[in-house]
Amino acid sequence: MVKKQKKDNTKKPISKANNNKPEEARRISASTHYETCSEQLSPFGGVLALIKFFDLVRFEEIFEDAYQKPKRETKLGDYRMVVGILMLIFIGFNRLAHFVYIRTDAMLCGFFRVVCLPVVSTFWRYVNSLGINQANSLLRIMSILRERAWQQCRLSHKLIHIDIDTTVETIYGNQQGGRRGHNTRHRGKKGYRPILCFIEETREFLAGKLRRGDTMSGKECAAFIKTIKDRLPGCVKEVVVRADGEFLSWQSILALIEEGYDFIIGNKQCEPHFDPAKWYRPEKGKAIEYNSCIYRPTGWKIACRFVAMRMLKEGSDNAGKYVQLPLFEDDLYTYRIFCTSLKGKPHKVIAEYDKRGDAENLIGEANREGLEAIPSTKFKNNYAWFQLVMLAYNIWRYMKMLAQVSIQETPSGNCDTAHDALKGIIENTIRIARLKLLFIAAKVPFHDNKAKVRYSIHDARTPALLHFLKFLDKARSKVRPWIEGSLWPCRFALNTG
Repeated sequence: MVKKQKKDNTKKPISKANNNKPEEARRISASTHYETCSEQLSPFGGVLALIKFFDLVRFEEIFEDAYQKPKRETKLGDYRMVVGILMLIFIGFNRLAHFVYIRTDAMLCGFFRVVCLPVVSTFWRYVNSLGINQANSLLRIMSILRERAWQQCRLSHKLIHIDIDTTVETIYGNQQGGRRGHNTRHRGKKGYRPILCFIEETREFLAGKLRRGDTMSGKECAAFIKTIKDRLPGCVKEVVVRADGEFLSWQSILALIEEGYDFIIGNKQCEPHFDPAKWYRPEKGKAIEYNSCIYRPTGWKIACRFVAMRMLKEGSDNAGKYVQLPLFEDDLYTYRIFCTSLKGKPHKVIAEYDKRGDAENLIGEANREGLEAIPSTKFKNNYAWFQLVMLAYNIWRYMKMLAQVSIQETPSGNCDTAHDALKGIIENTIRIARLKLLFIAAKVPFHDNKAKVRYSIHDARTPALLHFLKFLDKARSKVRPWIEGSLWPCRFALNTG
């Protein structure tokens, strides 16, 4: 006998896709079972964005054209050795010994197409073969990369502000070139005194080098100023240089005038004479006065403009009290004096100089990225390491710039969560951006003779990373702007024949 049923009791297949059903709570206790898996895992899932960036700007093409290879030959090749060190610094490890922690990482081994990265001593021997020639070639790589990144981000700054400053790196061994000099944190200890040059508009490293631990001479300052033009993108027409009193000398001023740069330089040596009747206060509520004059210091061939700012010292306004008055009027004030070629009111010129204070933050950030990690006792090795660290620093800057462009080119209504996360990457320091964009766990399964990278849907950072990866893929599919349809002609053409 056959019975008819109106209700269909066949079981429907379970969908493995995300159907927005509420997740069941997991229960982890001391008795929870554990085991291993055969799939490769990586804590640095954001490295895929770096790999796509290298392809976007054709970094290997830049490297093969501009890099001056050392005599030492390696099995991986110069490109992979340098990129391996860049990835180490990019991830956040600033010492070569830290390669032991990433030798078997799935993302890095997949990029280099090896089962395991070489041992630490292999990378150390390569760094030991680097010198000043390789460091200078890395500066050229940065110049070409800068133009391509600006073209990709549609930047065309005609006027830029360049902040020059020196810092101190204390050394604790017998490194070559160490000198006892100006070292406020560790008085009396030897150190290096590198010089760094940043662009205010993009906050990227423009030029610089590792130096001995003594103060720069006027001749050395002038020689460095003349190297700046060789690093500027083709769109830049006007430059304003801001530096501290170490750069105030006739050789430096002459070099700035010959290169056609405007400048604002702090004063520590000259004593210009200001007209007492010309002091003025732009804000009546503040006891701050400004003045300017034309003055030719001893040994200078031409006169330059000096602007000054003076503030009352503490305790100098105690009216009605029995205090001893200073002998001279200048003893009442604290002065800030600058040499400049800019026109306009002195208080506006000094306000323009005060923006240079952000360079201290950039130097501190570069120190944390690896400048303070002196790898060798040989000065030539440390000289090349300096440029490797700053190249990795600039790559992080370009990643942040591209993240800004990805937000601008995508409507905010499409992916608000990703936009908010990317804004957190843009607005924070590199250390915070690394946590938001790079340290994302990834699984690298191998199926159908292909390797894939999978990210967890439960990670709040995954939508931002996927949005950024899609933007990079879209940019990679287009014609490179430095090849066709560029905003401005590139100065650094490759010799690719």
